[in-house]
Formats: sequence, structure tokens, C-alpha cells
Amino acid sequence: MRFGLGAAAYILGALLSAEAAAGPTVEVLKFEDLRGWEEDDHEAALSVFQDTCIDIENPEWKSLCALATSQPTAKAFFELFFRPVLIGGEEPALFTGYFEPELKGSRSRQGPYRYPIYAKPPEVRNGSLWYSREQIEDQNLLSGRGLEIAWVDDPVDVFFLQIQGSGRVKLSEGGALRVGYAGKNGHEYRSIGQELVRRGVYQPHQVSAQVIQRWVKRNPEAGRDLLQHNPSFVFFREVSEVPASRGPLGAMNRSITKMRSIAVDPAYTTLGAPVWIEKGGAEPLNRLMIAQDTGSAIKGAQRADVFYGTGDQAGRIAGRIKDPGRMVVLMPIQVAFALAPGG
Repeated sequence: MRFGLGAAAYILGALLSAEAAAGPTVEVLKFEDLRGWEEDDHEAALSVFQDTCIDIENPEWKSLCALATSQPTAKAFFELFFRPVLIGGEEPALFTGYFEPELKGSRSRQGPYRYPIYAKPPEVRNGSLWYSREQIEDQNLLSGRGLEIAWVDDPVDVFFLQIQGSGRVKLSEGGALRVGYAGKNGHEYRSIGQELVRRGVYQPHQVSAQVIQRWVKRNPEAGRDLLQHNPSFVFFREVSEVPASRGPLGAMNRSITKMRSIAVDPAYTTLGAPVWIEKGGAEPLNRLMIAQDTGSAIKGAQRADVFYGTGDQAGRIAGRIKDPGRMVVLMPIQVAFALAPGG
């Protein structure tokens, strides 16, 4: 089998990523192996795919992106030009949910709005280590520097905004502003939910974002210590170019879509790629999603975070998602077979 230079470069990169990740298994499947494939809304998935496929650098993908609107149906497009690839299928999959928080705040510090959302300091370089969350907060390293984008009424909301990576702030003076990820302090994310389990406060099945928020609010001193267990600290920027009718910006700097966008580990899954998910749990989900985002806690070939939308209701749903299943990446045909054993 022969490949162009672009495809060869993509394949080499994918193989190197796989080798660096301790050699996950790779299996090429058939579309009839995907549970629920026939019943999905492929047109909806194609529309989301087109939002970001133009941003995939590899020529193989760009060619497919150009062909996306010339096929008789969306389903035919995916079946004709892609093959389902199961990467790391020997590992149990884990699906969680995320959302865009909606906070109450103000442009200025006033009344209950005393907790800042910070822009990135000029000396912070992405990929380099800076001060930890504990050092930033205990030494007031950011206050008084004009880095405040907005002030909100709850420090726990600020913490979870950093975990989600983006959000909207309803302003007391009227209107709203949207903030998006601008960088971080270089420290690895640590789960405060797992820390509560380790301390014996809760059992694993009891932990959710809402449970953590309530516990921290009931225990302000111990809660501060718990939040500082996560040394990672995220900085934001105001995102004025995204209309309120669209979703927040993902890792590809494009709006993500409720129930069609997922966050993945880019070491295994190309950002912009279609991904078929089969999520179990109380609310099973078989659906074609698009990998348009990343997350510091999203690591591994069989790991995905489903975007559930904006606001409290989306947050309640996303907070209780912790389900098994499997995820299958749709890859261009030549790439799929080149990655398979013996390809």
C-alpha cells in the first residue's frame, strides 16, 4: 500500500504516540460492529465535524474535509472514507461529563462579588512550571496587578470554572461575559474527589461535583485545604468573539456543541476526528461525537469527557457521569489499515 507524504507523516506520528503510550492495541472494526450506528443522526455529527475539520493540519484529513458536503448522505460520507479503529480496547473505558458553568459576578469588586477570575500574568509561560495553587493563594501573588477579569460570589465556583476551562458570568450591572482558557501554572491536575475518598469522607460512588461543592461550603477551612490539594491553577481570557447562542471555545479554538463534542487525550486521538462512543451507565449513549477538546484529567486511549452544555442543569447531569463503555475513533481508510497489526 502506498501513501502520500502527508499520510506517511501522520501515520509515523500516530505510531510514535502509540509507542510512547506503552503500545496500546489497535483493531480495525466494521461499521456494523458499532452498537446503534444505524440509528444515529449522522447529519448532526457531520455538521459539527465540519466546524473543525478544516483546522486539522494533515493533508489526508483536509482532503476528506473538502469532500464532506459532496456525498449523498452524511452516513455514506463516514462509511465511504473512514474505518472505525479501536485503540487500547483491552483497557476499561471511562466516560465523564463536563459543562460550561454560569456564574454570578461583576466587572468590579463590590457586594458579594469578592472572588476574582484571573488573566494570565505576563511572566507565565505555557508548559513551564510556575507557583502552585497554594503558593498563589497564600502569598497573594496575583492580587493588585490588574489581572482581574471579573469578580464572582463563590470561590468554589471559581475552582470548578478552572476545572471546566471556560464559562459565562452573568453581570450584576447587566449583560454577561464569557471567559475561556488562557493557560495554566504548569502543575499537574490532582483530583479533589479522589482525595476526599482517600481521607475517608466519602465512598467513590458518592463523589460528584455537587457533593464536593456542598462539602467545601460546609467546611470552609478544610475546604480551602482540599482545593489546594490540586496544585494546578488555570488562567482565563475574555472571549468576546463567541456569540451567546454558540458553545464555548474548545482546544481547537472553535465553539463546541452540546452532546456532540468530547474532550480526549490528543496523544491517542486526533483533535477534530469523529469518535463513536458507546457509554454505559444509567443513561446509555451510543453516538458519533467529534473530538474537539482536551482536559488535564483526560488521559488514555479509552478516556473521554462528554460536553453536556451550559448552566446548572447541564452541570448536574455532567457531574454524575462516570460510566464504562468503549470509544472507537473513525480514521481515514489508509491511516486505519496502516496502524492495524500487519498494516
